[in-house]
Amino acid sequence: MLGKNYKRYTVTAALPYTNGPVHIGHLAGVYVPADIYVRYLRSSGHDVVFICGSDEHGVPITLKARKEGIKPQQVVDKYHKVIGDSFQEFGVSFNIYHRTSSETHHKTASDIFKTLYDKGVFTEEVTEQYFDESAGQFLADRYIVGTCPNCGNESAYGDQCEKCGTSLSPTELINPHSTLSGAKPVLRETRNWFLPLDKMQPQIEAYVDSHKEWKPNVYGQCKSWLNGGLHPRAMTRDLDWGVDVPVAGADGKVLYVWFEAPIGYISATKDLCDADLDQQKKEEYYIKESLKPTESWEKYWQDEETKLVHFIGKDNIVFHCIIFPAILMAHGKYTLADNVPANEFLNLEGDKISTSRNWAVWLNEYLLDFPGKQDVLRYVLTATAPETKDNDFTWKDFQARNNNELVAIFGNFINRVLVLSHKYFDGKVVFGSELTASDLNTLEDLKKFPSSISSSIEQYRFREALSEFMNLARLGNKYLADEEPWKVIKTDEERVKTVLNVGLQIAANLAILAEPFLPFTSAKLFEMLNLKVQDWDKAGRMDLLETGHQLNESSLLFEKIEDEAIEKQIKKLMDTKTANAQEEVEPAFAKQNITFDQFSAMDIRVGKILAAEKVAKTKKLLKLLVDTGIDQRTIVSGIAEYFEPEQIIGKQVSVLLNLEPREIKGILSQGMILMAENSEGKLSFVAPSEDFPGGSVIR
Repeated sequence: MLGKNYKRYTVTAALPYTNGPVHIGHLAGVYVPADIYVRYLRSSGHDVVFICGSDEHGVPITLKARKEGIKPQQVVDKYHKVIGDSFQEFGVSFNIYHRTSSETHHKTASDIFKTLYDKGVFTEEVTEQYFDESAGQFLADRYIVGTCPNCGNESAYGDQCEKCGTSLSPTELINPHSTLSGAKPVLRETRNWFLPLDKMQPQIEAYVDSHKEWKPNVYGQCKSWLNGGLHPRAMTRDLDWGVDVPVAGADGKVLYVWFEAPIGYISATKDLCDADLDQQKKEEYYIKESLKPTESWEKYWQDEETKLVHFIGKDNIVFHCIIFPAILMAHGKYTLADNVPANEFLNLEGDKISTSRNWAVWLNEYLLDFPGKQDVLRYVLTATAPETKDNDFTWKDFQARNNNELVAIFGNFINRVLVLSHKYFDGKVVFGSELTASDLNTLEDLKKFPSSISSSIEQYRFREALSEFMNLARLGNKYLADEEPWKVIKTDEERVKTVLNVGLQIAANLAILAEPFLPFTSAKLFEMLNLKVQDWDKAGRMDLLETGHQLNESSLLFEKIEDEAIEKQIKKLMDTKTANAQEEVEPAFAKQNITFDQFSAMDIRVGKILAAEKVAKTKKLLKLLVDTGIDQRTIVSGIAEYFEPEQIIGKQVSVLLNLEPREIKGILSQGMILMAENSEGKLSFVAPSEDFPGGSVIR
């Protein structure tokens, strides 16, 4: 099923931004499926390198640094370790977890850019770009915020509205302003180097069309871009954080992050294959000697007998299937990806996962809250993986899958067969009477599972592969339930020996087949079986455990997760969502200046609410009778969702008296009550700190 008989495999996983930890959306979309695939390849005896690393450039890093009041390098140093440690503890088996801030990466990216530059690939263009005159710098897309022309969201970024999902350009925003100073930016001319994707379209289109076996979401998105016509794309940016553009006259410019970030896979492979890499760098890049390849880096990137596979999320499809291949095509020496299995998005408790809103389950926090349960999360994320459409993670489903599947099916079968073997035969593998038709049918079914699971993995259908694996555990459970060795032992010990032998052979097969999905569980099961780790080609056999083999002591593979632990996670999620919403909401930008005369024209006075009632057929409106000190007047105010009428009678308030009267729901409103609003949307009356006479002027 792997198709062409490749000599080696280069598997990459999307480089995570080092502006925060990794969350379950990243894991389900990229890292768990990639790790399953790589572990399967290794178990099958293939030469494979698994490449990843921290994406340490780009605007999200500088925004994080600005928010925390530190330098970008401090941000990436902090989160590179947080992410790398989490991946390692979670069992993601990268050969290397590299960094794009490394010297090797800067040189590799610069060299590739210079090669394309020298070949005359780029076009030089002068374009207009927003400039912040107060901050004295050009603004990247994420440094510009304004009103979305599509949905009216006033906090849309220059590249995308996160509320409605529309892709934007900065010039499309209504009332744009700089996030650096709050000032309105101006357009200024700047020079950058563009990759002429329009001229390269026939070559790119031929590449995409040669891979109609790609997942429909990947192939379809590529064709949509191609059908719309490709356009030149700038490969440089006016920023001060990133890889410097290596040509004359490019001072103050860096390489576009989507030019250099995918090159990070190549630079990582270079350091992985560097025999002279010092121990400090090996530790920084999480390299284990057991995973050091023997081939040169060129073999993994410039040899047609190497299969290149990119695991990514759907938001990275265009970069890995069109832009990065175009760069490699233009260079001329590199292998192009054979497949790019991209997943859709994972939601959380019915809502979109959002780093900015802290609506996420962070891997580093999960590992602290659920010690020793890496495989539970790996299982749940694989079983609910958003392979063909967006899917939802809920803590209740997490609990149910652990308790009803891992504990009740897989764990239950292993526990029964091992406990009975120790109870009846002192933990020895024995064989009694001849195999019955039931035994033979079960063993025939067993033989089918390795190839079935292999086929699904090789076609990147990991949910299907995991389901097949669990069907083998179900087969074992059904076999024991049908044969009832705990009853038969009273009358036919020889029969029980055979039944438990068959059960133990299934258990040994489960240990092999579990390794790609549940590596910690697989290792634990091999230890309980007192069996050396077996490769994939041994699966399907019924003689993995020889007669007379001594088993080790058994223990539970999984334990039930109680309601209390789940309720704690749900509360934590809600609490952190609320807390972070308060912390991350910035004050609204100041409005344009007014003159003193304009301010003086407003007549604001202390008043007192004499009566209040809800306006019929509305949710937000209260009808107030207010004593202004000079008269009593009716004011309609949109505060009904925050205050009960009877609670505010007698309350001193600030009233704008000379606001033009306005009819609201048939009521003439003659003024405005001044309110303060916090980041949660809660309202509070603006009032004097002590009792003042009605009609007192507020200056």
